[in-house]
Amino acid sequence: MNQDLLAAGLHRGFLEATTPAEDQFVPQLVRNDKAQGKTVLSVVHRQLQACSEFWFSVAFATKSGIAALLHVLQELERRQVRGRVLVSQYQNFTQPEALRALRQFANIELRMATTGNFHAKGYLFNQGEGYNLLIGSSNLTAGALRVNKEWNLLVAGLNAGELIGDVRTTFAQEFAAGIAVDEAFILAYEEVYQAQARLLSRAKNLVELHAVISPNAMQVEALRNIAQLRAAGERKALLISATGTGKTYLSAFDARQVMPRHLLFVVHRATIAKAALRTFQRVFGNSRTMGLYSGESKDLSADFLFCTVQTLSQDHHLALFAATYFDYIVVDETHRSGAAGYKRLLAHFSPAFLLGMTATPERTDGYDIFQQFDHNIAYEIRLQRALEEDMLCPFQYFGVTDVTVAGAVVEEEAGFNLLLAEERVAHILDRAAFYGCDSGEVRGLVFCRSVEESQALSRAFNQTGLRTLALHGGSGEETRTQAIAQLESDDPATRLHYLFTVDIFNEGIDIPRLNQVMLLRPTQSAIVFVQQLGRGLRKAAGKEYLTVIDFIGNYASSYLIPIALFGDTSYNKDALRKLLAAGSSLLPGASTINFDRIAQERIYAALDAAKLNGRRELVQDYKLLRFKLGRMPWMMDFVTHGGRDPFQYVEGWGSYYAFVAGQEEIEELSAGEVEILALISQHLANAKRIEEVEIVGLLLEKGRLSFAQIKAHLQATYGLDFSRSTYQSCLRNINFDFVGTPRPVIEEDEVLDFTTTFSDMLENEVFCDFLRDILQFARARYAEFRAQSVYARGFFLYQKYSRRDVCRLLNWDKDESSTVYGYKLKGNVLPLFVNYHKEVDIASSTAYEDGFVSPHIFDWMSKSRRKLTSPEIVALREQPELFIPLFVKKHNGEGGDFYFMGEVRPEEFIETILHGLPVVKVRFAMDTPVEEGMYGYLTGA
Repeated sequence: MNQDLLAAGLHRGFLEATTPAEDQFVPQLVRNDKAQGKTVLSVVHRQLQACSEFWFSVAFATKSGIAALLHVLQELERRQVRGRVLVSQYQNFTQPEALRALRQFANIELRMATTGNFHAKGYLFNQGEGYNLLIGSSNLTAGALRVNKEWNLLVAGLNAGELIGDVRTTFAQEFAAGIAVDEAFILAYEEVYQAQARLLSRAKNLVELHAVISPNAMQVEALRNIAQLRAAGERKALLISATGTGKTYLSAFDARQVMPRHLLFVVHRATIAKAALRTFQRVFGNSRTMGLYSGESKDLSADFLFCTVQTLSQDHHLALFAATYFDYIVVDETHRSGAAGYKRLLAHFSPAFLLGMTATPERTDGYDIFQQFDHNIAYEIRLQRALEEDMLCPFQYFGVTDVTVAGAVVEEEAGFNLLLAEERVAHILDRAAFYGCDSGEVRGLVFCRSVEESQALSRAFNQTGLRTLALHGGSGEETRTQAIAQLESDDPATRLHYLFTVDIFNEGIDIPRLNQVMLLRPTQSAIVFVQQLGRGLRKAAGKEYLTVIDFIGNYASSYLIPIALFGDTSYNKDALRKLLAAGSSLLPGASTINFDRIAQERIYAALDAAKLNGRRELVQDYKLLRFKLGRMPWMMDFVTHGGRDPFQYVEGWGSYYAFVAGQEEIEELSAGEVEILALISQHLANAKRIEEVEIVGLLLEKGRLSFAQIKAHLQATYGLDFSRSTYQSCLRNINFDFVGTPRPVIEEDEVLDFTTTFSDMLENEVFCDFLRDILQFARARYAEFRAQSVYARGFFLYQKYSRRDVCRLLNWDKDESSTVYGYKLKGNVLPLFVNYHKEVDIASSTAYEDGFVSPHIFDWMSKSRRKLTSPEIVALREQPELFIPLFVKKHNGEGGDFYFMGEVRPEEFIETILHGLPVVKVRFAMDTPVEEGMYGYLTGA
């Protein structure tokens, strides 16, 4: 830790904010700020990864807080980095399972302060010559680390400094006074903890007993929407709501608004029908009678009937009811309604109002569920928003490398012997125990590939003393119901620890106390992944979080995991890479995502190799959105509804019009009109620069334009300073000088207008509609970039650009991308392009040793045969106004585009020899330190 750098950082933090200093030495306020993708957890993670020793002193520790750190703590144990953790017995809040989780690590010494109302919160990280201290309000809990309003100060100090000396002395004294935590201590403390928990539970139950059942915020909004649809004369509505968000209660609340004389609730399993009946009884009390219509139970006299579709859809049962007998019908799990039984039932009845409910309305079999409900979507809340709104139990996801057996990696189509090899079974048992669950009493659901695997694993688990059952599609309703009851039971003699399942329990079951899900099969569908995850996200008394353990082999489809976890259905590889790199920071609520390094690299590799914009998938997603809207979707519809990145249609077909023309019966445009739409779509509307888009848009709106009008508009709308050189560059690009085609605009006497040829095209309404759509999409994408990224001198930080994009945005008069290899000096600009991980077969003369030394420092090598006297090196050394943008890609598997990493400034020059040839090594300082997720992704750190 350099004393001068530390002094500069302290000066900037405490005396003068404009003092030049490196960020890691500047005192920082550390808080949970989801908008910026920053959390207390991310800071603790980063400090742990860089330290040689750590000390924690916290009043409270929960299993959720430890779970969020399990992977990094395991890595520190492997590296033999020692730690000391002091927790407090203050108010008996610290959880026994948190203590057990910490005791798993041989490198951690754990003690508990049992006297003195110990309430300190501080984290100390040894950095060699100095320490980093994080001190403030944050305990070791998931809430404190991820979502609570916390204030902490992160400050660096040298060993010889008074502050660090005082902290170390105080910690050592408190730690010495604490009691060493072993299993005997935990057992004794657990009795006190459980006694207090029982008292709190009884008090909470008493409050809930007298609580009035009322809609939550989401339900209030949904009820208002449904009522508005009915007021407008609509008789059908579809509710899209994540599992566990209270769909059944919402339907009961809406029925209470209507107070129907007869109501029918349709489900596909008797257990769900019984649960729905109980929910309606709680809402309606004795105001309506309720009964079942399933199997042997057929209560025809009840006002409200809860039926299974298998029973009521039979003709002789339907014949008992007139078409208008039920005023209100609810169809649960509506995505099933394309099945024959549902079709017969819905064709027979004509209720005053029909409500469909599902978490996953998207179907790939061509059946249009949305049409069945007249495209009236009453409300939509997906998993990520439900987590953000704290409607679901948070989860701790662990992506774990599936074990290598006798040198063989578990592949997509792994053989039975490999899946059940002794090493793999031991690995599964070990990871299940290591990650555990919130309470220590595991209630787990394991999704397997085959009946044979589920049965064999169940036997293996049973041999260790655990009680488990294997279920599959052939297991009867009664067997399943009894197994779920045993999993949720509190009777230690009969309670099951795990259920192993194959192709069942993806949906339609309710196991609120489920606290661990294991995924032993490759993810083939993001929808199924979310369904399986959703099994454990229902809230329950005493349940803090759900543990998800995903065993990741060498699966081609593992790229679906981030799509499912983050709910990003854009299928944009760059967006998915950034989400993976950011990890938990961009996840809603208190949930966390943790991958071990090998598992994460496998997902990156699968993402690089995947063809996410295949024509079949693009057509399928277009049809799904068409079903939802009930009309032809525009590009902006994909943006509005959070669907696939619509620019992929441009990349695949040249323009969105060219794609739609193959799907719909629309007016055929001329070859010239098709060409111009394609050029505007590909070269202007990629959202890399908004100026051209606005010029075309203004000409459409106002007609003739002057430079002054354009400048004023861009300043007022975007705060952009529009220069003459940018204006000339925009004209070249609008007229496609880079690609040499007919000119859409003409400039006369410094006034812009459309050419006669282009004006004639604008007489075609279809052409205009597609043109306006692509311009609107470009504006929306640009606004998204500005919201997510720092904008610097024409580029967005961490957005991707091709060499051609860079030539265009630097206002060069022609496309010089074919001659821009590692860099090119042109005027007062020197863009640098770096392929971070070089190919193994690259020529030694071009195997430059470029790379980040830290998030603040980048080392770069010139081309071979360069010396300190070479023109570009002289320019670097002697032109202080030189603009040097750095563009980096991880490897060639990412494609041809580069991430803009910001502007760099040269600080040191060394003339050296690389593979026998002279080169110049330059050390650059980053104007903007690299964001930690991006830094970790590029460097593999």
